[in-house]
Amino acid sequence: MIDMKWLREQEENQLRVQQAADQKGIKLSVAELLKLDEQRRLLLQDVEALRQKRNQLTQEISVLMREGKREQAEPVKQKVKEINEQLTGQENQLREVEAAYSELIMLVPNIVSEDTPVGASDQDNVVVRQIGEPPVFPFPFRDHVELGEMHQMIDIPRGVKTAGSRNYYLAGVGVQLHRAVQQLALDLLVKKGFTLLDVPLMVRTEALMNTAFFPLGKDQTFHITDENKWLVGTAEVPLVSYYSGETVDVTEPLKLAAASMCFRSEIGSAGKDVRGLYRVHQFAKVEQVILCKADLEVSERMHQEITANAEELLQLLELPYQVMAVCTGDMSQKTYKQYDIETWMPSRGAYGETHSSSNLLDFQARRSNIRYRDEDGNLQYCHTLNNTEVASPRILIPLLENHQLEDGSIAIPKALQPYMNGMERIELRK
Repeated sequence: MIDMKWLREQEENQLRVQQAADQKGIKLSVAELLKLDEQRRLLLQDVEALRQKRNQLTQEISVLMREGKREQAEPVKQKVKEINEQLTGQENQLREVEAAYSELIMLVPNIVSEDTPVGASDQDNVVVRQIGEPPVFPFPFRDHVELGEMHQMIDIPRGVKTAGSRNYYLAGVGVQLHRAVQQLALDLLVKKGFTLLDVPLMVRTEALMNTAFFPLGKDQTFHITDENKWLVGTAEVPLVSYYSGETVDVTEPLKLAAASMCFRSEIGSAGKDVRGLYRVHQFAKVEQVILCKADLEVSERMHQEITANAEELLQLLELPYQVMAVCTGDMSQKTYKQYDIETWMPSRGAYGETHSSSNLLDFQARRSNIRYRDEDGNLQYCHTLNNTEVASPRILIPLLENHQLEDGSIAIPKALQPYMNGMERIELRK
């Protein structure tokens, strides 16, 4: 959420927010919002003035009645009646304006950083750096689906039979690998000072509104209608919500992490990435969330840190990847600055997104009402950041494909071997 005082103050701020809305593809008129804001504030003043006048007259009536001056009280009562009628009309009008204002303000996007590339889609994202070289196989390589079936670790047909499209089973060593990657990621974050939480996966609507996944992300979220709750698509929602409505101590940044199941409806991706594990309804993520002071230098440093954490994991997994500066048109409403990390996937003949890392400034904290006291004792909204440390089973795509050997076996990166009971290679069953 944007600070309306900041928005009202300067035309430059208004132009910046309007530009962010246009670039992010959000249908919003900042001019209309400011008009509603002005109407709302004027109506609120009128309503408060009428209520105050009514209270004064009501006290006057009470005094007159105690003194037995009933005749003198009658015209005052008539004035109160007129004020009540006027007040009813003003309150109704205020409710209408406030409803329109509330709907519009929830569409206001975060501004974007000056170094964010301008573009319309992910095709306009810019490579920041590439680490590692894609493998050149001296044999016909297999994709992760074929490898998974050969090793009886991935079963998509039974997943579809049981739960419909974009569902799957992991079995045997596939489950071991899936959990090993997550545990490696968690251990890495604990060493870096993150506090682990086991989080709720069903949340109230407010949690999704407060973390700015709603209203624009409703079509990607599974709704539990009888409970009026939603299944989260990322642990970011419950991690940030952990401190909602609280005043926190961010003398040192608060670092939280969670491993959780996640659910996404994938509305709008019909016919897209239909083969394999790239785009599924249910998956697991290890998520990083940081809350820090509202200091751009601090939050930029945290942004670089959480991105580096994800890169370190990929390096431990011995996978080639590239870091992308995400352009304006590929950003969400809440994002100020974002990096995506794409890992080389031989079956796609390209890098595929496996991680996302974002700085939201105080946009999310304003909605969630998470504040801290600065050096002068004044309340300020925190900056919040988030990053996907790893998402599985998507990470299994590059893990299996890049480490495959000619005979169909799969080499296990050295860092993962302790989590696989010392296994160095996944061999074909005889």
